Amino acid sequence: MSDETSVPIETTCLEVQNLQKQNAEFLLLDCREQNEFDFVHIPGATLLPMSEIQQRVGELEPQRQNHIIVYCHHGGRSMRVTQWLREQGFPKVQNMAGGINAWAQDIDPSMPTY
Repeated sequence: MSDETSVPIETTCLEVQNLQKQNAEFLLLDCREQNEFDFVHIPGATLLPMSEIQQRVGELEPQRQNHIIVYCHHGGRSMRVTQWLREQGFPKVQNMAGGINAWAQDIDPSMPTY
């Protein structure tokens, strides 16, 4: 992971779960809105809604060179956030394909879906 261009733009729920099991250093960023986060979220995730990210991007500054994985409901918003963060100079940002909906199907079927 030392090569900044070596991180694919997308990752899978299973890969994220494996990183968690390995206690890997990464920021799991939930870009949904507060009410969605309150309803269901992946344990350990940090909420930074897409609607606020331009105003609050400074909060991510300490993570600039670190691995960041972004997720939303189905993967559309998080892909836009991932692309925007890469444009802002965050080289190791990835979108979690399928979002929390895929996570609930593939990783934790006990999670509520919406």
